[in-house]
Amino acid sequence: MPARERGRIMVVMPAYNAETTLAKTVADIPVGAADEIVLVDDGSRDRTVDVGRALGLTVVARDRNGGYGANQKTCYDEALKRGADIVVMVHPDYQYDSRLIPMLTGIIEAGVCDVVLGNRIRTRREALQCGMPTWKYLGNRALTLMENVVLGQNLGEFHSGFRAYSRRVLETIPYHHNSDDFVFDQQFLVQAVHFGFRLGDVPVPVRYMADASSISFRRSVIYGTQTLLTVVRWVAHRMGLRRDPLFTRTP
Repeated sequence: MPARERGRIMVVMPAYNAETTLAKTVADIPVGAADEIVLVDDGSRDRTVDVGRALGLTVVARDRNGGYGANQKTCYDEALKRGADIVVMVHPDYQYDSRLIPMLTGIIEAGVCDVVLGNRIRTRREALQCGMPTWKYLGNRALTLMENVVLGQNLGEFHSGFRAYSRRVLETIPYHHNSDDFVFDQQFLVQAVHFGFRLGDVPVPVRYMADASSISFRRSVIYGTQTLLTVVRWVAHRMGLRRDPLFTRTP
């Protein structure tokens, strides 16, 4: 059987004040694992843009801070425009182990999944010992259980910021209707389920450190509430109670 031709793999990094962690995140990406690395800066107040350019990355600097979700919209627009076949999102704060990028992309290349996430919750003990706050762990577990049950999935966690998507996923999902805030990620996964894409995950280490970005307890409560609302919106759409733009393909 002839070898399958590898598609164009692009890593996108939604960045905000990542000056101190960007270089080591990039250094961990295996040689040849990506054809291009695109850094989208969301109005950082530090030298993130300068560091990215010094590293030889393709840097897109947004005019102002629009939020985490708005940054991702730019990331995926750029990836599609630049001809990516597989897109990997890596946070440049060194919280996720970018050495594992070939594992995520390999599952997509093999045709096993369309969406692959890094799963940080291998055991409760590991997650807590590696610095995940107890309240964040409990929220992660409760929301993931609810989402798995309602959406009919079996993911280790729904709340990872380390993800890979096939091009078809990005071309199908109307992500420009999504929030500009942190709930963008959850809306995107619910949309992926709605449009029939296959989701999977791989284990990744837990990294919580002073330099890694993390939202506050108050923002996490808002994020959790918005996640629940997203699932309710999906159920209402599926039941025909309302036509929701999140789950309606744009012609």
